[in-house]
Amino acid sequence: MRIANVSGRLALLRADGTAVDVERASGGLFGADPQVVYERWEEFRAWAAGAELPEGEPFAAEALGSPVPAPRQVLAVGLNYRAHAAESGFAVPEGLPPVFTKFVTAITGPVTEVTLPEGGNTDWEVELVAVIGTRGHRVAEADAWSHVAGLAVGQDLSERVAQLAGPAPQFSLGKSHPGFAPIGPWLVTPDEFDNPDDLELGCSVNGEEVQKGRTGDLILSLPVLIARLSAVVPLLPGDVIFTGTPAGVGLGRTPQRFLAPGDELVSHIEGIGELRQTFTA
Repeated sequence: MRIANVSGRLALLRADGTAVDVERASGGLFGADPQVVYERWEEFRAWAAGAELPEGEPFAAEALGSPVPAPRQVLAVGLNYRAHAAESGFAVPEGLPPVFTKFVTAITGPVTEVTLPEGGNTDWEVELVAVIGTRGHRVAEADAWSHVAGLAVGQDLSERVAQLAGPAPQFSLGKSHPGFAPIGPWLVTPDEFDNPDDLELGCSVNGEEVQKGRTGDLILSLPVLIARLSAVVPLLPGDVIFTGTPAGVGLGRTPQRFLAPGDELVSHIEGIGELRQTFTA
C-alpha cells in the first residue's frame, strides 16, 4: 500500500499512479488529515485492504506534501554507516550512534524550493525514513517491523557551520532550517518490499551522483534502532525516524563541496521513489 499527501489531503495511490481521496472513498470514516491516520493505523490498513476504491485522479508531483507532515517526534541518527563515519572524521560509535532531532517546521514534501541559509555551508544526506504506525515502548528487535507504518525517502539537509560550531555542536538547529527535512514522495508499507532491510539509496547534484549505498550496510538496522530508541523514548504513532546517511556528503570531500543557488538535488530509494529540491540564495 502507498499513501500520499495530495494538496494536504490523505490519499491512497492506485497501481496506475492515480490518487484516491480517502475521506471521500471511506464516506467520512477517515478524515482528510494525513497525520491523523497514524492514530488509527491498523483500522485504516484493514479498511484499505478490503475497500472497493473508485477511480483515482491524476496529480502533479508539486502537489505532494510530506506523508507525515506533523509528527510529534522526529528522531534522527548520525554516523550509522561506517564509510560515512570515516569521511566525517569520527570513529564508528559503540552502542547507539548520536541521536538528534529535526524540528517539525523543517518538514516539507518531495518537490520543493529551498532557500540556502546566509553564510552557511549546506550539505546533502539522503536517508531512509521510517514512520511509526503502532505505539512502542521497550520494543523487542524481533517485533520492530510490526510497529512500522511504512518507509519514505528523506533528506537530512544540514547547514554545517552552525551544526559543528562549538563549544557544543548545534546538530538540531543546523539541520532544521525551513525546507531542510523533505520527506516523500509517499509512504510505502513494508509488505511492498522483497526485503525492506536492504534497499539501494542515493542522490545526485545537477545530475552527478554524489551518494550511493544500501540500507543493508546500516551499522544498526531499522529494527535495532527501534529497539534501542524505544528503550528510552516511547515511539508514538506518526513519529519519524531518519536512519542515517551513507558516504558521499559534501563535508567529507576533498575539496569540500556544498550546495549553491541553482543546484538541483535528486534523492532516491529503491522501491519508493524520489525527492527533488532546487536551491535559491
